[in-house]
Amino acid sequence: MNVGITHLRAFLAVLDSGSFSGAADELGISQSAVSHSVAALERSLGTSVLVRTGRPRPTAFGEQILAPARQAVAAHAAICELTARRNRQPSGTVRMAAPPTACQGILPTLLARWQEAFPRLNVVLLEGDDSEVEEWLRCGAVELSVLVGRPSKQGVLLSTDTFQALLRRDHPLAAESRIDVADLDDDPLIVSTGGCEKYVRQAYRLARRPLPEGHRVRDMGTLLSMVRSGIGVSVVPGLTATMLDHQLVMVPLAQTVTRSLTLTGPLDRPWHPLAEILASWCRQHLVTGQDTGAISAAIPAGGALPVRTRPVASRSAACARTERLVVSGVSQAPTV
Repeated sequence: MNVGITHLRAFLAVLDSGSFSGAADELGISQSAVSHSVAALERSLGTSVLVRTGRPRPTAFGEQILAPARQAVAAHAAICELTARRNRQPSGTVRMAAPPTACQGILPTLLARWQEAFPRLNVVLLEGDDSEVEEWLRCGAVELSVLVGRPSKQGVLLSTDTFQALLRRDHPLAAESRIDVADLDDDPLIVSTGGCEKYVRQAYRLARRPLPEGHRVRDMGTLLSMVRSGIGVSVVPGLTATMLDHQLVMVPLAQTVTRSLTLTGPLDRPWHPLAEILASWCRQHLVTGQDTGAISAAIPAGGALPVRTRPVASRSAACARTERLVVSGVSQAPTV
């Protein structure tokens, strides 16, 4: 049996991109070359690994080899990187996952600095909520993640982030220097369920008040739009400030609730060599742990790095919904 890395890489690329054409774009080869590689893999294994009707998905056997295939491709990439590192020329691709506020508030500047330090290294950024980011790291879909509220001995603390009230600029409380969460009771509360809710509950516990009934939304963009429209108010991480326009303001709370944002590799297995290089660079060059991050302070006017999103196929049964593609800190328009 002759199973090549190129065959496994094509198999994974079809699943990750959701199509043979998407895999061709991702690998930089023709669509027919992708088809030939997958067919060669199936001939070597003596069975089909992809269901080709509709959006490609793994067969039962394809699902069984999915994790070993990822491990084999990752091991090959690690060997190549170790060779490149020996020559002091880090190159290759690292996938990193992060929640939306980190993608908007911390990572644009960090990606640009990585690009300057490692021009041959590509970073592909996947945006997800807190639980998705943890799952992608656990299942091997990414090599690095920015975890919220999950300190790591090997990881790098990028920032601590204090929660604040989010209001319309014309709200009666918008000009206050500090407010109590109880002051928000006159307006419907809008809570982000993408990982923020437990911190909002903590703020209300500190005030000895129950969390009011209100709106629950998953997407931060939806939450901002609702507050902007006057539907209610919210309590959000300080990094949200990088996502605001002139119609919205943030006001500090009397109840101090903070969260940590830590850049880390897998918690239960060795790190990819490139992940180690990036984390080591952060330890040496960043002033870490500052509230809302020393990194975010350097974001240029206009806010976050302009990137597009597209759906991606699951990297295992539980992995990946939305992907932001950022290569060496510069946005690339993905195939939609």
